[in-house]
Amino acid sequence: MAKIIGGIGTSHIPAIGRAMDQGLEDTPYWKDFFAGYPPVREWLAEQKPDVIIHFYNDHGLEMFLDKKPTYAIGCAPQYENADEGWGIQPIPPITGETELSWHIVNELIENDFDPTVCQDIKVDHGLTVPLSLLYPGHTYQGIKVIPVCINCERHPMPKPSRSFALGQAIGKAVESWDGDERIVVLGTGGLSHQLDGERAGILNTDFDIECMDKLVDDPEALLKYSNEDLTEIAGGQGVELAMWLGMRGTMHGKVRELHRNLVAPISNTAAGLQLLLNE
Repeated sequence: MAKIIGGIGTSHIPAIGRAMDQGLEDTPYWKDFFAGYPPVREWLAEQKPDVIIHFYNDHGLEMFLDKKPTYAIGCAPQYENADEGWGIQPIPPITGETELSWHIVNELIENDFDPTVCQDIKVDHGLTVPLSLLYPGHTYQGIKVIPVCINCERHPMPKPSRSFALGQAIGKAVESWDGDERIVVLGTGGLSHQLDGERAGILNTDFDIECMDKLVDDPEALLKYSNEDLTEIAGGQGVELAMWLGMRGTMHGKVRELHRNLVAPISNTAAGLQLLLNE
């Protein structure tokens, strides 16, 4: 059967893409942030995953306020990146995985999840920045990607516990797949931050550390939080913890942390990085 070998939680801040485009990785502002990524890149190079299941949120490129699915899954053979206004250079097309993605969709629907199925979708920085970070020089090409989009922009949003359950269901679907693919799951976004309103700029790194600690061996402890709790504790965009919870939910065995980095602030955000091995 296919195997989920590990999970990665990472920021998807659009300013990261700009910094990479402009060669600013070693400048004082960015140095500590980018210094966290070589160990994860080396692990990926050693493990050579066949497929990436990528939890992200769309920021209005394809799923605007007039049509906002709670959960959506890409089943396309290819995904193109479009510049949604941040000035990031578009990256080359991303290869999709159609057979496994359709299997996941069918299994989810059989098990009481009803995702929107996307056979033609462009992807924004929520998906492309993590790929560029983990595979610099566009070396992600050749790896197949299954996008899983979670609504973190418009109320009503799914409960954190529901996104964790979605991850669990996807993990079970992968385990039932008759294939030998090696799969890495990405949970992107966050951590604590708020980009607008009276509390713009709020960070809560104590809470971010708590989340990263709990994601290793007690993720259920994070399910007590509602979206309202997360907004109060971690800022308006702290709800992006949903993608990290989805990622963690896919791993049903014993999980061990291999690497962690947290730098705050980066573009008014607590930028976390975590590599988890699914044992």
